[in-house]
Amino acid sequence: MKRCFFSLAAWLLLVHPSSAPAQIPADMLEQATQLGEQLAREHLPAELLDQFEFPTPEMWDEFWNNLTRTLESGSLDDLAWMKPAVQSAIEMLRMTPVGEPYADWLEQRLDYFDMAEELVREVPAPPTAAPPVPPPPPPRRGDLKPAPRPKPAPPPPAINRRRMESARSRPKWEENLAGRPAPAGAVALAPRVKEVFRSEGMPVELIWLAEVESSFNPEARSPVGAAGLFQFMPATAQRFGLSVKPKDERLVPEKSAQAAAKYLRYLHGLFDSWPLALAAYNAGEGRVGKVLKSSSARTFEAIEDRLPVETQMYVPKVLATIALREKTNPATLPPPRK
Repeated sequence: MKRCFFSLAAWLLLVHPSSAPAQIPADMLEQATQLGEQLAREHLPAELLDQFEFPTPEMWDEFWNNLTRTLESGSLDDLAWMKPAVQSAIEMLRMTPVGEPYADWLEQRLDYFDMAEELVREVPAPPTAAPPVPPPPPPRRGDLKPAPRPKPAPPPPAINRRRMESARSRPKWEENLAGRPAPAGAVALAPRVKEVFRSEGMPVELIWLAEVESSFNPEARSPVGAAGLFQFMPATAQRFGLSVKPKDERLVPEKSAQAAAKYLRYLHGLFDSWPLALAAYNAGEGRVGKVLKSSSARTFEAIEDRLPVETQMYVPKVLATIALREKTNPATLPPPRK
């Protein structure tokens, strides 16, 4: 009956948070929450119920907003502290087929929280006069809220610099990803997607962007409305030739791949650099362009500390994934063919 609980209520709560573009009326969410909790209490053993929280629409909304803020401007300490909540969310998403597309999206972002936790542990801040902040308690299943904590003092600049140098390091990402098998979907889809990239004159190694974006799940979705192998938002999808209604072509592997190849070609044309093109794919071309202009810089390394913390780790993660899957140095990727 655990599956019954999630099939009736949690899919509404998990895959349509109120912060997402496709909103569900609040009264419907409230009814679904109440129905799900009622069914769970009627059919689940008491010992299992003790392990669960029952997320409300507001709790999910707060979780997605916290996730977005932390990946945008949070510190590595913030990411490390939020990791248990992210793991809890993935666990619940995996409990229903409707949640799987969102779990595959979130699973790839978990790598940033893992990296942050590792680096905070490996490069600790020196003790201060303030009492040490205890580690967060293990979350109950279903608990999406990070444990409360006093706001820690920022780590000394030298400590933060050492941590971020590792977080931005492609060799560090290669070390962390070593031995990870390719996603199940890549077995069938990678050859098809490579053919599309090849026909568009693009380096085929770049198809592994789909692993980082969607775990190679063509149905993957994000809470802000991105979808498909290459996680196109509706406006960007339409800009590069994909329709989203009545049929959502973002979910068609070859069509999504063709749009991604065209977009990456365009971004490389703007910035003449694959790392900058990848940064723009994640953070937006306008944002990257403004930072480059304001700093008179020409490389990703020159501007990375002015980009979202997610982007600072996204670029080396994509490059490390290419190195892992293709056994090649991504620094030698050629520009698009004319």
